[in-house]
Amino acid sequence: MEKEGKELKERWKELRNELSFEQRVVWDTLSPQEREETQKFAEEYKKFLNKAKTEREAVAEIVNLAEKEGYVSLEELMDRGKKLKPGNKVYAVNRDKNVALIVIGKEPVWKSLNLIGSHLDAPRLDLKPVPLYEDQGIAFLKTHYYGGIKKYQWVSHPLAIHGVVIRQTGEKINIQIGEAENDPVFVITDLLPHLAKEQLKKKLGEAVTGEALNILAGTLPFEEKKARERVKLAVLELLQLKYGIKEEDLISAELELVPAARARDVGLDRSMVGAYGQDDRICAFTSMKALLECQNPVHTALAVFVDKEEIGSTGNTGMRARFLENTVAELLYLITGDYDEIYCRKALANAKALSADVSAGIDPGWEGTHDKYNAARLGNGVVVTKYTGTAGKYSTSDANAEFVAEVRRIFNDNKIVWQTGELGKVDQGGGGTIAQFMAHYGMNVLDCGPPLLSMHAPVEISHKADIYMCYEAYKAFFKS
Repeated sequence: MEKEGKELKERWKELRNELSFEQRVVWDTLSPQEREETQKFAEEYKKFLNKAKTEREAVAEIVNLAEKEGYVSLEELMDRGKKLKPGNKVYAVNRDKNVALIVIGKEPVWKSLNLIGSHLDAPRLDLKPVPLYEDQGIAFLKTHYYGGIKKYQWVSHPLAIHGVVIRQTGEKINIQIGEAENDPVFVITDLLPHLAKEQLKKKLGEAVTGEALNILAGTLPFEEKKARERVKLAVLELLQLKYGIKEEDLISAELELVPAARARDVGLDRSMVGAYGQDDRICAFTSMKALLECQNPVHTALAVFVDKEEIGSTGNTGMRARFLENTVAELLYLITGDYDEIYCRKALANAKALSADVSAGIDPGWEGTHDKYNAARLGNGVVVTKYTGTAGKYSTSDANAEFVAEVRRIFNDNKIVWQTGELGKVDQGGGGTIAQFMAHYGMNVLDCGPPLLSMHAPVEISHKADIYMCYEAYKAFFKS
C-alpha cells in the first residue's frame, strides 16, 4: 500500500506538470546574471520615461536612439530614389507624433511581416485654446482632460507643462516647465477638509469636475495699479519675455500638463517602477529596444508607435489613420522600384502582429474587480490577452485560436515567462486597444504587454521582471 501511494503521488505530480497551466514567477526563472540585466534594463527604461512624457518627446527620443543605431529616414531615401535591400534599417515619422522603425527581411514584405504596434499618448490635462484668466487676484490656466482619468487624482499634485506653441509665422517654440530642479511647478487646488462638507457628500467621480481642473499660474500683479487684470497681464508679459509669444499664440499650441515627478524605484527591494505614462510607453520602449537589436531578420520587422489611443485612435495620428499603410507602401516602392496596391494589401493582410499594450494587474487592495482565474499578476511575466473590450466583447478584435497558439509556441520555444489575463470581471467595465484597428487590415493580431497597478493614475506601477520579460518576448516575436 505504501508503494502504491508513493507511485500515485509521483503520477499526480507528473500529470500536474504535464497537463496543468500555472503562472510562473519571473524572478524564479532568472539566473543571477539575468537578474542583474533586469535591473540595468529598468534603469534605461526610467531614463526613457523621464525624456518622453509626451508623444512628441517620445517620437524624438525614439528617432534619436534609432539614428544612433544606423537607421535612415524613409523620406530621405524616397527623395534620393534609393532602393532598399534585406538588412536595411529605416524609420518614418508622421507629424512628430507617429514613428515606425523597420528592418527589411530576407523574405518578400508582402509574404512575411512581423509587426508590433504600441501607443505613445497617455492620460493627461491639455490647456484649452484660451486658457489664461484672472479671478480674485490669482491667474489660472484652464484645462481639458485627455483620456480616462480619475479627476480627483490630479488635484494638489505637482505638474509640469510640456509641449509646443506654433506662432502665426510657423515658428515652433518648445516649452518645458517644471522638470528642472529650479523650475516652478503647477498645481490644481483642492478644498480644505474643514469646508468640504458638501464636497464629501458627492460621489467620487463628481467631487472634482472637469471645469474645476484649473492650474495656478501666478499672483504677482503688473506694476500699473490702475490696469485691469493685472496678474493676467503680468503672466502674459512673462510669456512674451521668455518665449516671445502672446495670448493668441496659445490658440495654436499643444501644451500638456503631466506629473512633474521623475520615474522612481518602488519598494524596499526596488523590484518595481513607479512613473507617469507607463501605459503605454512601457510597451513602446520594450518593442523599440527589441527592434533595435534585430539584425538581418528572415521576416521584415516593423514597430509602429501611434498617438490618440486613449481617445479612440482617431485623428490623423491615431491608429485609424493611414500612417502604417502609407509606410508599407513606401517600403514596397523602395524595394521593388515600382508600386502595386495589391502587394500593399497582401503585406498588411498577411502580417503577424502584436498589439503591445498593458494589462490590469490584480490588486489585493481592491478585491472583487477581477476574475482571479483569468487575472494577470505583477511579476508573472508578459500578459497574452486574447480579447479586451467591454461587457460582451464590444470594441475588441478577439484573436483567433490559431494565432494565439502560434504566439504560445514562439514564447515557449524561447523560454518566455508569460501569463494570460483579462482587463477585469465581465460586467465590471473594460477598455480597448489598437488591436481592433490593426485587425481592420486583415492581419492576425493579439494583445500582449505587461501588467500594471494604478493604471491611468499620475503614478503607475510596473514590475521590473515583467518589463524585461516583455522585451524578451518582443525580441522572440520579431525573430520568429
